[in-house]
Amino acid sequence: MSKIDLAIQGYPSRPSIGSAARRSAKVWLCLMLIGADALALLVGFAMGLQVEQPGSVSGHAWSSLLGGMVVYAGVAFQNQAYNPRCLTSPTKSCRAALLSFAATALIFLLAVFSLKVTGRLPRFALSIGVISTVVVLISQRLLICHIVRRTCGDKLEAELVIVDGGTVPDECLGSDIIDAGTMALRSDLDDPYMLNRLGTILRHYDRVVISCTPDRKAEWAQVLKGANILGEIIVPEMSELGPLAVHDLGGTPTVVVSRGPLNLANRAKKRALDIALTVPVLIVLLPAMIAVAILIKLDSPGPVFFRQERMGRGNRIFHILKFRSMHVETSDSDGTQSTRRDDDRITRVGRVIRKTSIDELPQLINVLLGDMSLVGPRPHALGSKAGDELFWRVDRQYWHRHALKPGITGLAQIRGFRGATEHRHDIVNRLKADLEYLHGWSLLRDVGILARTAQVLVHRNAY
Repeated sequence: MSKIDLAIQGYPSRPSIGSAARRSAKVWLCLMLIGADALALLVGFAMGLQVEQPGSVSGHAWSSLLGGMVVYAGVAFQNQAYNPRCLTSPTKSCRAALLSFAATALIFLLAVFSLKVTGRLPRFALSIGVISTVVVLISQRLLICHIVRRTCGDKLEAELVIVDGGTVPDECLGSDIIDAGTMALRSDLDDPYMLNRLGTILRHYDRVVISCTPDRKAEWAQVLKGANILGEIIVPEMSELGPLAVHDLGGTPTVVVSRGPLNLANRAKKRALDIALTVPVLIVLLPAMIAVAILIKLDSPGPVFFRQERMGRGNRIFHILKFRSMHVETSDSDGTQSTRRDDDRITRVGRVIRKTSIDELPQLINVLLGDMSLVGPRPHALGSKAGDELFWRVDRQYWHRHALKPGITGLAQIRGFRGATEHRHDIVNRLKADLEYLHGWSLLRDVGILARTAQVLVHRNAY
């Protein structure tokens, strides 16, 4: 049994049936909303086309309608029209749908004018179609919100309350509750396995609320910032101050201390970029990777791949894959000893593949599995040190970087911050770059980092 298995043994790894059902229902309801929008567009414009051409509709008109539906889906997704909040808030739902439809209509008109086919447009049918679509779109959105609020209430989030020495408000009794003392769960920033245990529990929830003693609030806040979840701490005394970053749990005030840096739409775009690039790159590089694997086997005895525990998104531990570049008997599974420029643990083939970053290629498999992304903060070994001090003890903000998936490359790497961490500033520089990336993420920035990575594949600090 691995350390990870031991770390979570005897602890809840799944939410209650009610919370699981609520989370599943949210996904299915969002999918239903997408289908309802598509049906609204189809019905609305079909009505307009039937007015213009009763009894028959040309294939060209149907293909144009299908293209419009695809454009609308893309715009609506970008415009947060399928955010779970649109299932319970009629105002937000209708506003997002109308803005998305207006943007789709604008794109359609620009395409028509660019192609100079305005003279062939059935203007009356188009007008009827627009009016009908708006009416059907708003009607179905209001109906869905009404049904969801009557059957599920105003909230669809799966909530967890962790009690660590604090009181349990009566309003919390409807949520899943874990007693940290009974479960031996601690906000220990010096214990990666404890953080992995917490991350394993939180992955099944949308929101976590901590009820703890005042002296533990700061530490819990630091833990939650890297957990990739809406994290809050109950602070009853804050209710009189009226700060802006305050939520409530059934009427009990809570202070918002963390939030996942990427919303659903941005996570989907980032994942789509990963898949779109990783699959063809793996296919193209497969012969070269096989050749490297053969050379590794011929050069020294042992496995082709080196697997090591690394800290991933939400402070959850995963196993990173690399081509083995060291002798098996001297490999450092915990990463406590940084690789030196003249390190005699490195094999002959290993020295070449490390210098050219070829040893990192198997991480494309981690990306495909969803453990990593192409771009993000580099995952570090649990025993990594800057000088003689563990990374997370140099700066407690180190845990914040785990709010995103770790990456094969990142902002720190293209700025030249790689190689051994012999001094404190070596990890501080990387951490600053990681936090800058975390707070300023954009898909365009990811593309730019990938383009610039080619310039640092061979680097003086790579050995």
